[in-house]
Amino acid sequence: MKRILTGIKPTGTPHIGNYFGAIKQAIELSKNEDYEALYFIADYHALNTVKNPELFKKYTHEIAATWLACGLDPEKVMFYKQSDIPEVFELNWILNNITPKGVLNRAHAYKACVEDNKNKNLDPDSGVNMGLYCYPVLMAADILLMQSNLVPVGLDQKQHLEITKEIARYFNNTFGNFFVSSEEYIPESVGTIIGLDGRKMSKSYGNTITLFGDEKMLRSQINKIVTNSQTPEEPKDTDCAIFKIFSLFATPKQIEEMKEKFSKGIGWGEVKKQTFEVANSLLAPMREVYNYYISHPEEIDKILENGAKKARQIAAQTIGEVRKLIGKE
Repeated sequence: MKRILTGIKPTGTPHIGNYFGAIKQAIELSKNEDYEALYFIADYHALNTVKNPELFKKYTHEIAATWLACGLDPEKVMFYKQSDIPEVFELNWILNNITPKGVLNRAHAYKACVEDNKNKNLDPDSGVNMGLYCYPVLMAADILLMQSNLVPVGLDQKQHLEITKEIARYFNNTFGNFFVSSEEYIPESVGTIIGLDGRKMSKSYGNTITLFGDEKMLRSQINKIVTNSQTPEEPKDTDCAIFKIFSLFATPKQIEEMKEKFSKGIGWGEVKKQTFEVANSLLAPMREVYNYYISHPEEIDKILENGAKKARQIAAQTIGEVRKLIGKE
């Protein structure tokens, strides 16, 4: 049976970009009986940015509760924490030793930091730690350890999948054909999720809509979506942040009706009101489940522990074969 694997870093409170950009599709794919599904919380990846122990634990529970609230079934999916799979970190070191530095020099996150430092007349590697620089190798270890065939990711992670495939080729060419080819899954219908200001939704921009905030927070954040100064009676272009966010939650019929209102003229306040209504209609039932798990973290921990036990059976088999290939056993 083929395997599908994905994960998400616990680097902050989940927002709707996380849901529509990755989690929703991953959960739908987990229902495909042609695949064995493994979904993990990439907690050690988060150490690159999260240095507060209390936040580190809090974010991990929030991410786990999010996936469960969004419909992940831990009876059908191996749901675990990256840090509970020590074989990941052994493979990470092995892969580091066959990965050329030039491959990591091309990684977008590293290049962006270098470019920013140059613009500020700083040393090119100022503020760059090895966690950031070697991030793609650890991600490759996550994927290759489980011999993953399909990896749902956001558009911004596509390059990391390309690097994973490149690292797999280096290993296979060096020690023998072993790792399978992992392919990314990026639904065309999703693409980039737009934030409150029209840019990509990102915690770094502060333009997110919290996935499971209460109704008051949801309404407040939607009201902050940037619009222009057009009057209610003026026809409006649907190529704007508010319409795109509305469309994430709305049914096809509701989207067509909103398009017609845009063409005839509608006030931005009314658009935001209707956006809140369709968003809350979808999120309210999931919010209830999320709040339950947040109030019962011991249940989250038990689910993740059980998932790790299953995932380690695959991890142990893979690392055993890798050890033989490199000559350790």
